[in-house]
Amino acid sequence: MGDHNPRVLIVLTHGFMAHRLMLKVLAGRLRRAGWNTDIWGYESFVTSVTTHARNFSDFLTERCNDDRYDHIHLVTHSMGCIIGRMAIHQVQSEKIKRFVMLTPPNRGSFVATKTAKIFGRFFRPVAELTTEKNSLVNSLEDPSDVEVGVIAAEQDALISLESTRLGVPHEHITLPCLHSAVLFRQDAANLIHSFLKNGTFGDAKGFAANSQKTH
Repeated sequence: MGDHNPRVLIVLTHGFMAHRLMLKVLAGRLRRAGWNTDIWGYESFVTSVTTHARNFSDFLTERCNDDRYDHIHLVTHSMGCIIGRMAIHQVQSEKIKRFVMLTPPNRGSFVATKTAKIFGRFFRPVAELTTEKNSLVNSLEDPSDVEVGVIAAEQDALISLESTRLGVPHEHITLPCLHSAVLFRQDAANLIHSFLKNGTFGDAKGFAANSQKTH
């Protein structure tokens, strides 16, 4: 680590019922590796993922219009990955190049499915992120025109490993940790840095054997 990327911006965002402060450690590690970082946070947990995505797309549009940056990469966690997927589809900027998803519910969360009847009416995202075929998350188009890397958590108590995958080619790697612990691990930061720099997890020392390309 330690390269300098003055014309590239890394935008990070968090998951459901989390806070931008949870990204401070990861953002700091990426900055020390030479990246410019910007954290986008959202506060309402009753608001639809669609509304958050619209707000995030406005934020990304502003950054894409900033002449200081040639490229913008995304690093998102959990529900933030779905917000990011929807937002980049709305922005459709050629500046957005790489997208690292940390423990993403790309095919929904089994916990959301179990609790949707109780909590879904109060917390819109819970109903939108179920594993049901007609849920919001399962009706989305897969990302296109971006390089995607997924880091899943082996001991994830919210999302199955299968649900982290996409239907388009992407790199996928699993770390031996819990759902949110991935935000605080140095090895995860190394993998993210590698993918942002080269479009692959394989160059991060010691992890090449665990990384795979999913088609």
